[in-house]
Amino acid sequence: MKTILPGFRDIELLNFLEKNYENGFGEDVRRGLTARQKCIPCKYLYDKRGSQLFEEICRLPEYYPTRTELAILKEQAPEIMDSFQRSDLIELGSGSNRKIRILLDAAGRINRATIRYIPVDISDAAVIDAASGLREEYPELNMLCIVADFTTQMNRIPRDRPHLILFLGSTIGNFSRDEQTEFLDNISSNMDESDRLLLGFDMIKPKEIIEAAYNDSRGITAKFNKNMLTVLNRELEANFNAADFEHIAFFNDEQSRIEMHLRAKDDIIVKIGSIDMELTLRRGETIHTENSRKFSREDIERIAYRARLKIQNWFTDTDEWFSLVEMVS
Repeated sequence: MKTILPGFRDIELLNFLEKNYENGFGEDVRRGLTARQKCIPCKYLYDKRGSQLFEEICRLPEYYPTRTELAILKEQAPEIMDSFQRSDLIELGSGSNRKIRILLDAAGRINRATIRYIPVDISDAAVIDAASGLREEYPELNMLCIVADFTTQMNRIPRDRPHLILFLGSTIGNFSRDEQTEFLDNISSNMDESDRLLLGFDMIKPKEIIEAAYNDSRGITAKFNKNMLTVLNRELEANFNAADFEHIAFFNDEQSRIEMHLRAKDDIIVKIGSIDMELTLRRGETIHTENSRKFSREDIERIAYRARLKIQNWFTDTDEWFSLVEMVS
């Protein structure tokens, strides 16, 4: 469905979820909560409140990925945006505008006037906030908001101009190895020769640094994790009580990833009304809510090869804690 963004007559919003989203959500939850290891896809962490909490996490002293990625972007933005004009800047998974602003500033006002910024997210609030947050500072910037599941709906993004596709924050680490290949192969299939993909990768480093980033002293990550239950209650008429669960996050050495779970403090029975489901959890049983894989250079090269992508540029910090990798099809 095409609409005009409220309060912004020049910004279109295309919604490709609408009727299918709630049904898909229910199917994902039923499938995940009947699995041997109960789980829920992490994309459902990011409603409006979840996105706000994640932005708080990004500013925490323990959470190194964001500040490290921002520092790399600031240093490399002139090269990334060199001669970038008459093209689409596509952000998959809209969040804080800090990263986008760095790139837009590097483009310069004349080139910015020829750029179309396209935030893509399953949350309409996220894409609206992304666009409206930039309008006052960059009045010359063209914008198109797309509400879609970019893991399956990349073909919904207009292909009439060259693309610089951004998938930052090491969100790729939330996917399993097979999902990473499938997702990137889907992007590759929708790229032309003039398109580029800029991916963020959180690199392997000492375990204690990684675990501290997901167990912050202020408990913001715990609130973020438990917000998943609020989303279930609202969207699927469930009766979860967040106080019945505790947040746990640990590094799985074998899988080279952080795992986030919600662990039941006692035996619990929960009803999920809209999918007519009753869930029983035993004390100590967990719902797996997110993975965040950490990468080596070899991992990234292997991923690119499997997805039929070529690495064009590699940007990293002096400690090699984080990498921005530019790929082409």
